[in-house]
Amino acid sequence: MSMAKRLTGGALALCLGLILPIGAFAAEKNRAPAPTPLTAAELYMIYADKTWTWNTGGGRFIGEDRRFVAWVDNGGKQSFAEGRWVVDDLGQMCMRATWTNNEGTARASTCFGHRKIGNTIYQRRQPSGDWYVFRHAATKADDEFRKLVPADTVSLKAQGLKQVLATDK
Repeated sequence: MSMAKRLTGGALALCLGLILPIGAFAAEKNRAPAPTPLTAAELYMIYADKTWTWNTGGGRFIGEDRRFVAWVDNGGKQSFAEGRWVVDDLGQMCMRATWTNNEGTARASTCFGHRKIGNTIYQRRQPSGDWYVFRHAATKADDEFRKLVPADTVSLKAQGLKQVLATDK
């Protein structure tokens, strides 16, 4: 007679009740950890008093009063921005600024989400960009994180363009 036939219905249920949770625990243990949002404090430490260098210019995240200044030269068309940057405990960093060029001004808000798994940080443009590695656990040369530099390479350019545009009016 098989083991299952020898066990009564209650004994079989008891055995299955002990085996199934162990299997579920093993599956849970092998599951990849869920990404968690960076905190506002973590985001502040990443961006404060840094310049995010772009191919066409950059944006400066000033720690004091969370001011944001940017300058771009896109094919000879220069623009500058002034505003604020904000972070939250949902892993979001936003740059809210008024952009100005020789054609006028426009307000813009650009946000990026940040999540981490272990020591690797992922980023995406909100609301629907693709996630990519912002900073590997062991930082790599091509990590976007490396484009955040201490040097202020944009404020003087933005101020100069602001003065030029003010005198043109």
